Amino acid sequence: MNKIPSFTINHLTLQPGVYVSRRDIMPSGDVITTFDCRMTAPNREPALSVPALHTIEHLAATYLRNNEEWGDKTVYWGPMGCCTGNYLLLKGEYGSRDIIPLLREVFSFVCQYEGEVPGATPRDCGNYLLMNLPEAKMAARRYLDILGQEQCPVEYPE
Repeated sequence: MNKIPSFTINHLTLQPGVYVSRRDIMPSGDVITTFDCRMTAPNREPALSVPALHTIEHLAATYLRNNEEWGDKTVYWGPMGCCTGNYLLLKGEYGSRDIIPLLREVFSFVCQYEGEVPGATPRDCGNYLLMNLPEAKMAARRYLDILGQEQCPVEYPE
C-alpha cells in the first residue's frame, strides 16, 4: 500500500507555519485547498494538549463560519491527530500567503476570547468538558507570533 502524501513530509525538519497540504478538484470543478496550520515542530516540541486543541477547534470554527468574507468558503477546521496543529479546508485555490491574514484574525480572536467557549455544552459537544481556554490562548499567542514573522514557513521541507 502506498503512503498518502501527508506521510511523506519530513516531520524531522518541519517547522511551525502554514502549508498547502493538497488541492482537490471536485466533480463540480470546484477546488478545495487543504492547509496544514502547523503550530508546533513535530517530534521536537511538545504537542498541543487535547483540551487546548479542542478549545481552539471550537473557537476557530465558530470564527471562520461567521466570517463575512470566508464563512461560505470554509469547508472544515479541525485538529490533527498528532496534536501539532490543525487543518483548514477552503473552497477555492489559495496559497499559504493568501490566508496568513485570515489566520492572524482567527488566532487573535482566540487570544482575546473571554467567556464560555461556543458549543461547549453537553447538548452541543460530544466531550464538552475537554476544554482549556487559558492553554488555548497561550498556544494561539505563540502561533500568532509565528504568523507575524516575515519569514513564516510556507513551503514544506524537502
